[in-house]
Amino acid sequence: MQWRGLIVDDDPVVCEMVGKVLASAGMEALTLTRSAEAPSFLAEGKFDLVFLDLHMAAPGGIELARQMRRSQWHRRTPIIFISDDQRPSAMSIGFEAGASFFLYKPIDKSRLLKLIRATQGAMEQERRRTRRVPLHSKVQLSWGAEEMEGETVDVSLGGVLIKAARTLPLGSQVRVALSLSQRMKPILGAGSVVRLLGGNQMGIQLDQLSVADSEKLQEILLPMIPNE
Repeated sequence: MQWRGLIVDDDPVVCEMVGKVLASAGMEALTLTRSAEAPSFLAEGKFDLVFLDLHMAAPGGIELARQMRRSQWHRRTPIIFISDDQRPSAMSIGFEAGASFFLYKPIDKSRLLKLIRATQGAMEQERRRTRRVPLHSKVQLSWGAEEMEGETVDVSLGGVLIKAARTLPLGSQVRVALSLSQRMKPILGAGSVVRLLGGNQMGIQLDQLSVADSEKLQEILLPMIPNE
């Protein structure tokens, strides 16, 4: 599967140049010169790398980065800010909002390519973390004093898709017990309902796993995830 990059900058020249460098690195690039269009694209699916102009018409790069870090898809996606503002305060605000790197104008193509290559390890790790593996196992959900049994449809290192007798409202906080292997105790965690599908299916983002249970989940899933 080809890597996907998003570039949001109100300067068409910058968008074109960054897009060409991404293409030379084997990535598919989507460019936007109107930041108002970015939230809908970011909400529709996963990008492996995102470039944001720091200063744009609303929503600016800072606000878009904050939206990404609150989203289902892009909590860990590498974000590179493009800026001609070299004040330390601007950098501090950018990193606080979720920036991974800063790229200053005028953009040097060779430095940009090195930066893209430097992020590939993080992109691969994030892609593997979110890769869903078809796996049918029992799961116990509890919220408040209520409990419900279901079955996993697919599982990733960061979440599960579950089929149950009914679905819970989006945003519901739940405790999860996954029985993914007969030779292991259930994996215990907590998370929230982030999507609802037909057939009483709901996607649960796992936000709280112990180190031991996270390692158990990796032990089961990683051998099932093909290297690309």
